[in-house]
This record gives sequence, structure tokens and C-alpha cells, in this order.
Amino acid sequence: MKYLIFITLLFSTPLFATTKIAPATSWKQFLSDYSKQVESKLKAKSVPGAALTIVSVSNQNLVKGIGVTQIKNGSKVDIHTRFRLASVSKTFAGSLSAKLAAEGKLKLDALVSDYLPYFHGSNYQTLRVYHLLSHSSGLVPNAYDNLIESRMPYEDIKARLLNVEAICEPGKCYGYQNVMFSLVGDVIAAATGISYETWIRDFIFAPLSMKDGGIGYDNMVRDGNYALPHVKGRKRWYTAKLKSNYYKVLPAAGVNASAADMEKWLEAQLGLQPAVLPLDGLVNQRRPYTLTKRELRRRTWRNFVNDAHYGLGWRIYDFDQETIYYHSGWVQGYRTDVVIMPRLQIGFSLLLNAEAAVLNELTTDFVEQVLKREQELNRNSAQLVAEED
Repeated sequence: MKYLIFITLLFSTPLFATTKIAPATSWKQFLSDYSKQVESKLKAKSVPGAALTIVSVSNQNLVKGIGVTQIKNGSKVDIHTRFRLASVSKTFAGSLSAKLAAEGKLKLDALVSDYLPYFHGSNYQTLRVYHLLSHSSGLVPNAYDNLIESRMPYEDIKARLLNVEAICEPGKCYGYQNVMFSLVGDVIAAATGISYETWIRDFIFAPLSMKDGGIGYDNMVRDGNYALPHVKGRKRWYTAKLKSNYYKVLPAAGVNASAADMEKWLEAQLGLQPAVLPLDGLVNQRRPYTLTKRELRRRTWRNFVNDAHYGLGWRIYDFDQETIYYHSGWVQGYRTDVVIMPRLQIGFSLLLNAEAAVLNELTTDFVEQVLKREQELNRNSAQLVAEED
């Protein structure tokens, strides 16, 4: 009897047991899990509202509104609710400039003085167009941002810049700018005869079917479907007044967009709209023009970033050996992040109507979790091949 049991077990059990492969999380499940994570963390911090967009060229997209437009008596945020992009607006200026250069309408290596004659004889007469877009003008960081907050007109603010002594030669050091960066709008108008506002409205938003947002204060408030800004008091968030001051510097901080708009923008950044953003323009905007060492010390990000540069309106990070393109935005009452992962053909944006630091954690979580899932997929694929051999 024992002999028969042994024979039965021998023929019913594989001679060589195979290791069971744990399936990687499906993309659909990944989106669901991450979306719940965002909602949970925003709720824990009492953040009023958000717009989440995740694009994958080979999988489905996620476009979602979260929370409310205003902490008290606000409307539900939907995918068409406008948020201020703040400095994420710089990605539009960089992409537009690279597009115009690819089409022969603008020279990125031309002297700024070729387009703006008042630069002749100034401290910045050797400045080139790409220096404006890569924060390498040599000007002290955030020069005259305080005047943006004031009632002083943009024309008066930018006139003062040229009298500030440079701290290095153009291209030699990094100094983040808003006013100097925004001069690229004047350069574009001089080079093409078309205003920066018109370029963004008619040659970016319109052909990409970005129907909700646009550029400037009037665009933001044109109807009731926009997220109001919130600032933190001692114990809770308070709705703040929507200010127009940073709309003075349109290329640096003047764009508004919804979750639905950001889906179109991310798709264009991933190369799906070459008629609007040509591929050679996308490549050029992502060249590492300026080394940005201080980004290696940035809170939360410093745990992942090994190298950091600035391109044309985009940050370029080595995130745990993966090259990503990134930008953040912060203006009173709003925080925003955008990420492009070109190798994996994935894009991400998260817009908040509150100055909540949790955004850094949510963005790095997303990139880290995408890379972890990719590693699982690769590991499982390699194991299957090995077993077949």
C-alpha cells in the first residue's frame, strides 16, 4: 500500500518545481491604487482640490478632478476646472521657443540684442536667447520677484534688470528667474510679429484641443469653473484672493489649465502631436543647458535625484538612473507638478489649489512606483524566457 502511494506521488508531482511568478500590477490597477493614494494623502492634509492627469502612450489615461474649488461652499472639481500652473508655465515657453526654432522662425543661439535692441550696451549685451530659457543669464537668482508682487508694471520692472550687475558670465552659472525668463515673450513677438499670448492661444492650446485654460488673469476667471487659491493658517486652509501680479510675467507664470488640458499637453510632450510640437523641437528643449546642483539637495527629491540640469523651460533629472523631465510651480494658493518619462512614454501632472508640501511626496511616489512596476515587468519577462529555455 505504501509502495502504491509512493508511485502515485511520483507521477503526480513535477520532477523540477518551477518558481511561481508573481504578476506585476496591471496598469489599470496601478492607476486605481495611485489615485486612491493621492486622495488619501490630500484628505489627510485637508487640501481642498486637485486635478490629476496620467498619460500612457501604450495604456489607458487617467484624468480626474478631486475635491472642491473652494474650502467653503465650493463646487466639485471636475476635469475641466482650471488651475493656475504657476511656473509650470515655463514648460510652455520652452516648448514654444523650441518649436519656433525648429520651424526657422527664431534662433536660440542669437543674441537677445538682435531682437531687443535696448540690450545693446547693457550688462547683458552678450546674452543669447537660450540663456533666458535655461536660467543662465548670469543674473542673481529671482531678481526683482518682489516687484512682481508690487503694483509696478512689467515694462518698468524689466527695464531695471539691465542695470543689475551680473554674478557670472552668461552660461556659466544657474540663477532661477521670472522676469528675465519672461523676456523670451518679447523676443518671440519681435522675431515673429505675433504676440506671445497669440502664439500660446492659437498655436498651442487651439490645435491641441486644450479647451478649458489659456493664458492670463481674464482667461482664469472667464466663468465659474476655476479653482480658488488657498493658504494655510495656524490650523486650517483659508481661501485667498486670486491675485493678478504673477500674470505680469506670462511666459514664467501665466498659463492656466485643467486636468483635461494637461492630458493633451502631456501627449504632445510624448511626441503624439508632431504637427504642433515637432520632434526635433522636443529634443532640443531637453538638452542639458545648465547644471543645477542645488536641486540635488531639494527636500524629498534628494533621496532620488543623482544629477540635475535645466533645459529650455524644463528640468532634467537623473531619477535613480532614469532620465525624467520635470517642472514644479508655486504661486500664492497653488502648487503644481509635471513629469515626462520619455523612455516609458508616460506623463504625469498634479495641480493643487493649496500651497501643500505633500505634492513633492506624491510626485516622487508616482515616479518611484512606475519604475518599480517596470522592474517587476522586466524581471517576470526575463524569468519566463529563462524557463522556456
